[in-house]
Amino acid sequence: MKYLYSRDYYWIAPLSFGLGAVLSSLQVGDWLFGWLGFSFLFLLCFSLLTVSTRWAGGEKTLIWMVSLAFALRFVGGVATYLALPVNGFEDADDKAGYVYTDAHRRDVQAWDLAKSEHPIVDAFNKNYAYDQYGGLLAFSAFVYRYISPDAHRPLMLVLLSAFVATLGLPFAWKAVTQEWGGEVAVAFGWIYVLYPESVLLGGSSMRESYLLLFSAFALWGFVSWHALNSMNRPNVFDRRSLVWLVFGIVGMLLVSPVVALVTLLIFAGWIYFTSGHGYPSWWGMTILAVVFIIGSFVLASSLDRGNLSGGTPLSVVNKFLREAARLNLNHLVAGSGWVKKLFDEMPEWMRIPFVLIYGLFQPVLPAAIVEPTTLTWRIIAILRAMGWYSLLPALILSFKMAASSSEVGRRNLLIWLSLNVWGWILLTSLRGGADQWDNPRYRTIMFLWQTILAGHLWVWWRESRNAWLIRVVSMEMVFLFFFGQWYANRYFHLGTQYPFGQIVVTILGLWALIFIFGIWRDRFQS
Repeated sequence: MKYLYSRDYYWIAPLSFGLGAVLSSLQVGDWLFGWLGFSFLFLLCFSLLTVSTRWAGGEKTLIWMVSLAFALRFVGGVATYLALPVNGFEDADDKAGYVYTDAHRRDVQAWDLAKSEHPIVDAFNKNYAYDQYGGLLAFSAFVYRYISPDAHRPLMLVLLSAFVATLGLPFAWKAVTQEWGGEVAVAFGWIYVLYPESVLLGGSSMRESYLLLFSAFALWGFVSWHALNSMNRPNVFDRRSLVWLVFGIVGMLLVSPVVALVTLLIFAGWIYFTSGHGYPSWWGMTILAVVFIIGSFVLASSLDRGNLSGGTPLSVVNKFLREAARLNLNHLVAGSGWVKKLFDEMPEWMRIPFVLIYGLFQPVLPAAIVEPTTLTWRIIAILRAMGWYSLLPALILSFKMAASSSEVGRRNLLIWLSLNVWGWILLTSLRGGADQWDNPRYRTIMFLWQTILAGHLWVWWRESRNAWLIRVVSMEMVFLFFFGQWYANRYFHLGTQYPFGQIVVTILGLWALIFIFGIWRDRFQS
């Protein structure tokens, strides 16, 4: 089947050349050279998005999703690039139009590497420390060297980031449709498109966009391969499926090896828990094990660039996590006076659990609403927090949703996905030190799997109208109300200043009442 026709260029070509002209006028350097470079990238992006959307089924719903996903990420990225220098903070990142410091530093190093005489593979050298793993730095330098050699044009990387974040959608859509059906795919797709943290990262030239794309490749390859193995054809070798799976895993290894390892762990559990006899194909597990071991050494080698030599890959990773947790804990205490006060008042054993719980609620919605800042940053903060607080109830209820499935294999798989998602969320809370930027960004690395669970939850709730969703949302509203008042008093002296500990006890008490009432109500109705 043909997925791209000559008539498609009736809209692709004028749109590409028109947008290329606009972006070139917003960047330094020769306008004609910039126009050609941007137009070429737009032609490539629109063509590949058209091909992938038709390949995935080409339904009208998917077309709208892909179009909106790209528009939100691209327009959002350009808007923040233009708005931050005018209405941001007085720091180097904002003045240069970057939301993330990491994106700024990597972009500057990519341009330096591109205009030097050094080969692109030098991006994997420890001299370029702002990209821990080197893959995204190498790609960025390649784009600058061969598409924009005359001038530094950051919006090219914004365009490509929006593109790769969107390109993952058709692959993930097709995988979810094949594995769980169209209703789950529709819910999954709209969450993928609209989630604010994903939109922000997609327009910021960050590695999370690329990891979402590679995760989608790997998911489609695995689902396609696993479906063939489930049709009474054990040990079947499907080259096309394995190509996508390997492509996705290799891409993750270049950008963030730890995500490749977690993905392989998910797939291994997927094979095991959906295997009726409990013994998956030996060669399939062997491939996963070999790639996992290779990935462990790649990860350890990447971390060792920071002088974390510790012998085996496991010891290097273990030392890195301990050092990261300690440094981020110190950073959290140093950056917040009230956190330091709380730490001084609480036993030492409570500090790590406190950071985990505090990190779970980052970015805090009441703080995003009331903390003094510029208009641009307030809009960004509120959207990010609203997105997370909308997704959180679905993830909390994912275990109950999974347990409600009557099909054993599906139930076990969804529980396994929930365990991995929550394990990652807690790990990022510890790794990110409850930082309102790093923690949510690390969390979004597993956004594909979070969205799959949320899509299942939405379909399950529409079918069952289970009361626990309302109850969990009510618990969240209690949290937002009391901490909203606490933050309003802290910054604007509105209302009574209640002690922090008293607020926590009150929230926990109301949560207990809602939970106990829910249990009683369910038993009474049954």
